[in-house]
Amino acid sequence: MIPNDWLFLLVAIAVFDFAIDQTLDFLNARNMKTKPPGRLEGLYDADRYAKAQAYHKTKSRFGFITSTFSLILALLLLFMGGFGLLDAYLRPYIEQPILLSLVYFGVLFVLADLVNIPFSYYFTFVIEERFGFNKTTHKTFAMDKVKSYLLTLVIGGLLGYPLLWIISELGNQFWLLAFVLVGLFIFLTNMFYASVILPLFNKLNPLPDGSLKDAIMGYAQRVNFPLENVYIIDGSKRSTKANAFFSGFGKRKKIVLFDTLIEKHTDDQLVAILAHEVGHYKKHHVVWSLLLGLIQMGITLYIMSWVIFDEQLSLALGGEVMAIHLNFIGFGLLYTPISRTTGLLMSMMSRKNEYEADAFAVQTFAAKPLKEALQQLSISSLVNLTPHPLYVFVNYSHPTLLQRIEAMDQLALEMKS
Repeated sequence: MIPNDWLFLLVAIAVFDFAIDQTLDFLNARNMKTKPPGRLEGLYDADRYAKAQAYHKTKSRFGFITSTFSLILALLLLFMGGFGLLDAYLRPYIEQPILLSLVYFGVLFVLADLVNIPFSYYFTFVIEERFGFNKTTHKTFAMDKVKSYLLTLVIGGLLGYPLLWIISELGNQFWLLAFVLVGLFIFLTNMFYASVILPLFNKLNPLPDGSLKDAIMGYAQRVNFPLENVYIIDGSKRSTKANAFFSGFGKRKKIVLFDTLIEKHTDDQLVAILAHEVGHYKKHHVVWSLLLGLIQMGITLYIMSWVIFDEQLSLALGGEVMAIHLNFIGFGLLYTPISRTTGLLMSMMSRKNEYEADAFAVQTFAAKPLKEALQQLSISSLVNLTPHPLYVFVNYSHPTLLQRIEAMDQLALEMKS
């Protein structure tokens, strides 16, 4: 393909992807109802439900503005050869190709983040503040940026340099060895995330002795789940929203509860939430998700090998010569339709996993406290109770609250019969 053909394809993919997202957002906004669905009608009072709708409408409008801005900026960079101009600016100062690529990605990352800071600031300190979620201070916001830059610098060097070396040395056959390298990196990240990376941004403390810890440990023993401790994360330093997650493997596995979660729920509800997380472990969801992610990465790298040395793609992005870093950018745009498809499949699997984890919690603990916990989480987070089914199908990694409650009710009936 000649450069103009590549450029046309890149622009078409960017515009088409934007159109899909905006269509889904429009359908989702139009699907909002004046009152909750019957099964959830008593969940919100009128004022709280109106606030939830206002929150999602505000986020939808803000999302449209940021997405439109991003599209316009991307099109300007494509049509004006902006990606190639940055390459041309850096080349006279850096002769070593791998170092040039690393510096290019670093500069591009910083520039992109600087452009995004006003939007991130507005969302955090205006929208989230207006609806009572924000707890982030300006100092925390700034320190998060500094830490993310340093972390990107470290990870970029540790992963980026050997990856680029493999590509430059092995040519189009790079993808297999690169897959091993990236796979090892993903495995180590999953293994050490909660013990190495997360503490850079949050404090993790063991759950103190008391009735909650006794209830959790008692449940873990009943279901034969080896658990040395549960950790509390200071999520309240940034938001009032609550969550829980499972991280790591073997002796390094951790179940982490947000402090905001503990503040708002009873011991039974918290045990039910933990039972859900244990369900993910017992059903091997973490392992399967990791394996599928690795397979997806292998496919991505293999397809990348088709275009990573295509000089015409570099020229389409405004480059004067073939550059691996320019073709990385081009490939990222070209891969959008495939990544959207694989993301859709992963979301479908994730929703299935959530149903299975809910079922495990119901079978090994109880349905009532889990339903109560999910309802309380929905209330405090101003969850949209009536999302459009197509929006859910494409974007949701979890079933809706109504779907989860109905599935648990059906399971309870089956267990009684």
